[in-house]
Amino acid sequence: MIDLKDLRENPDKYRNGVRDKCMSVDIDRLLALDEARRAILTRLETARSEQNKISKEIGPKIGQLKGKLKGAAGDEKDRLEMEIAALEAKPAELKALAAEEERHLNAIDPEFKALWLQVPQPPAADVPRGKGSEDNKEIRRWAPAGWDFAKTFAENRGFKPRTHLELVKTHGLVDFERGVKMSGTRHYVLTGLGMRLHQAVLRYALDFMADRRGFKPMGVPVIVKEECMVGTGFFPAGREQAYHIDEAARGAGHDLFLTGTGEVGLMGLHADEILSLDQLPLKYCTASTCFRREAGAAGKDTAGLYRIHQFDKVEQVVVCRADEAESRAWHAQMIETVEMILQSLGLAYRLLQCCSGDLGVKNEDMIDIESWMPGRGEPGKDGAPTGEFGETHSASRLGDFQCRRLNLRYKDEQGKTRFAYALNNTVIASPRVLIPLLEMHQQSDGSVVVPDVLRPYMGGVAKIG
Repeated sequence: MIDLKDLRENPDKYRNGVRDKCMSVDIDRLLALDEARRAILTRLETARSEQNKISKEIGPKIGQLKGKLKGAAGDEKDRLEMEIAALEAKPAELKALAAEEERHLNAIDPEFKALWLQVPQPPAADVPRGKGSEDNKEIRRWAPAGWDFAKTFAENRGFKPRTHLELVKTHGLVDFERGVKMSGTRHYVLTGLGMRLHQAVLRYALDFMADRRGFKPMGVPVIVKEECMVGTGFFPAGREQAYHIDEAARGAGHDLFLTGTGEVGLMGLHADEILSLDQLPLKYCTASTCFRREAGAAGKDTAGLYRIHQFDKVEQVVVCRADEAESRAWHAQMIETVEMILQSLGLAYRLLQCCSGDLGVKNEDMIDIESWMPGRGEPGKDGAPTGEFGETHSASRLGDFQCRRLNLRYKDEQGKTRFAYALNNTVIASPRVLIPLLEMHQQSDGSVVVPDVLRPYMGGVAKIG
């Protein structure tokens, strides 16, 4: 949620932000509604204040006039009766005036609040402007020793690659047919060593965050109220991606939603709280099951583990002081974390600076990390896939956007209450990360070598197949 005071003082900042993010929000209409709303609130407050003042003063004054009325006659009596009637009518008039202003407020409030929630966080000044993912800028790439991005998989390894679909079938790691039978398309069953590898990746990432990066592991709800989704910025823009549990229709007080990331629960922990400065930064991580409808993704990556409805993710969030330099430092550390993990897993990857049109509503800056997946891409001359990068991680800076919506504040050094800054990052998401893991570590005989760091979580298993 953006700062209305800043919107009034710097409207072009938000007009440009909407334009740069390729969105459609009527900033001028929001400003007009805000002005009308503030005028109504001023009149309403004046009427209520006057009503309270009159209520305190009117009793004694009417008493005095009624005392005079007892000895009055003729015109004097008529004048006193009229004055008493006017005084007795004044509170009702003010009450009616306040009620009328409340009706005016209620008439514009829904549109005002809906527009306010739609205004995106403007991109940071140094974020490249662009329309979508095609305009993202590569920062750098990394590959394990012996891997050359300029060569095909066969040229690098001496044999044609098998796709993850072939590998999971050969080794009995995933059962897609039974997953679809139970739940429909984009569902699957992890089996045997497939499930163990999935859990190994998650446990390794969670332990990495707790033991090496000093983050506090948390188990948070993945079923939340609507205000939690709104507060974290996933509603209203992303409503079509969420699974909705219609509890109100069954007599409950509110509906519920399945979260698409552990970020929602981690950030919702301190909604409507004022933290002390010594509590910051909050450094939380979680391992949670995530749910996404993948609305609008019909026909895209329908086979395999890349685009699925249910997955597990280790997520990290940081809530820090409202300081841009500190926020940027945490962002750099999050990216470093991902690189450390991917390098320890022996996976080739690249970092992409997301352009303004690919940031989404809530982010002011975002770095995507894409892992190299040999089984993706168009077939080459030998009939084997040519390979392709696929997104596996994303690290974002949100400024105070999310904390404003959640009303998450802290007391600064001067005792002033301020909205905190928030960041989040995908530490690992599985089973998507199993795609590069299986494909990059496959051997010529079809077996798959398990990276050293995962073997303790696999009961010592060093090779699949």
